[in-house]
Amino acid sequence: MSTELIVPTLGESITEATVSKWLKNIGDNFEADEPLVEIETDKITVEVPAPHAGSLKEIKVSEGTDVEIGGILGILDESKGKKPNPKKTENKEEKIKEEVKAVKVETKSSPAKSSPSARKIAEENNIKLEDVTSSRSDGRINKEDVVSHLSSSNKTTTNKGEREEVVKMSKIRQTISKRLKEAQNTAAILTTFNEIDMSKVMEIRKSKNQEFQSRYEVKLGFMSFFVKAVVKSLQEYPAVNAEIKDENIIYKNHFDIGIAVGTEKGLVVPILKDADQLSFGEIETKIIDLSTKAKDGTLTMDDLTGGTFTISNGGVYGSMLSTPIINRPQSGILGMHNIQKRAVVVNDEIVIRPMMYVALSYDHRIIDGKESVGFLVKVKELLEDPSELVLGI
Repeated sequence: MSTELIVPTLGESITEATVSKWLKNIGDNFEADEPLVEIETDKITVEVPAPHAGSLKEIKVSEGTDVEIGGILGILDESKGKKPNPKKTENKEEKIKEEVKAVKVETKSSPAKSSPSARKIAEENNIKLEDVTSSRSDGRINKEDVVSHLSSSNKTTTNKGEREEVVKMSKIRQTISKRLKEAQNTAAILTTFNEIDMSKVMEIRKSKNQEFQSRYEVKLGFMSFFVKAVVKSLQEYPAVNAEIKDENIIYKNHFDIGIAVGTEKGLVVPILKDADQLSFGEIETKIIDLSTKAKDGTLTMDDLTGGTFTISNGGVYGSMLSTPIINRPQSGILGMHNIQKRAVVVNDEIVIRPMMYVALSYDHRIIDGKESVGFLVKVKELLEDPSELVLGI
């Protein structure tokens, strides 16, 4: 009996996907729920599981080819599915023990922490995980790290006479390009700037970080302060949290803050839902969780939809100043930058302070200059005197 492997529904705004990799070859057997093919959308990469045990009879869509949602990826033969063999049940427990033992030996001999998908790709390409450089602070190797290592190795062995390399843009990169251009063509984007003395925030982080980490098991970062400051400023300047739809302006009474995260495949913006209701600890915990999922490629559609405003931190890459592009259909985005000690005038005296330039790009169609400047000044005031953020008054 044959059945069709269908591209699942992946979200309202997604109409097609690209087959990035088949995990099974024609004739291979599989169990129910075992991943058969990896598909890439404009936002995430997902694995399509087997609806039942069987074998892969036919591949309808080859790797690198686009397919519509609901399209047929392949044909499955249910009649050839693996079935339990009663004669081998007595050996099952012993086999599991041997597999567990093998895993323990492998873990002990390999210092590299890695995700299952990273180990799978490394094994398929005969790559030692010890040779792969992790992009994460905790040293854990994810799938993107292995793919990047493999790509670098391939480029090293490329014929030196080849001066150019043609690589098809990924679905995510194509969508990023399209949306950025749409934002420039549709919105009347302007950017206003200011600078923030980060002394008070840094003092709080230094004095309270150990206690904070003991309570929440995460470090007290800058982003939680910025999220809190942004939410309070949005409450005072609601147009910055609004969007245009047709001939209407939709004012949002919820505060879902997008946090821009750079990955190997491009920029993604997971959403911190109901940020106004979160504590500092909850914000930091959720940001780490979303960033980890972004880098591991495990973000869901719910993680990526519904944002009302975005924060982008170019400072982690050393950016001094930038003009971020708004994330449509949102009307504003805050750009954070590198903190540098500079000579500034305070009370008619020249002093050295840790300063950060911040930028607000906004849609001038619904946000006037007075509102944009007022919003950014409010963010500045809250961060230079964070007592209002900490005390919640």
